[in-house]
Amino acid sequence: MFATIRRYESIDQGRAGDLVKQADETLLPSLCELPGFNGYSLIETGKGVMTSISFFDTAEHADESTRVAADWVREQKLETALPNPPKITSGEVVVHKTGELVQV
Repeated sequence: MFATIRRYESIDQGRAGDLVKQADETLLPSLCELPGFNGYSLIETGKGVMTSISFFDTAEHADESTRVAADWVREQKLETALPNPPKITSGEVVVHKTGELVQV
């Protein structure tokens, strides 16, 4: 399994809520349809920073998710909400364990 972490900085705080809604409604469905999809999380870390983590079967699948995310920013015209390109870290997951998630 491979993971890609994208750290978005200097996010327009006035558009953060809209960004989260659009990610949930339009980006996530696109990622879910990609081959090898295993999961996606968007984390609001505060102070104009959001981080996403996606999991895919192969490095190629993970790389495709990065292309899809970049296209999504352009298609949704989010360049002003996300003024800086994300810092991307990607690699093979060498230790992984999940428990049951409880949604509140």
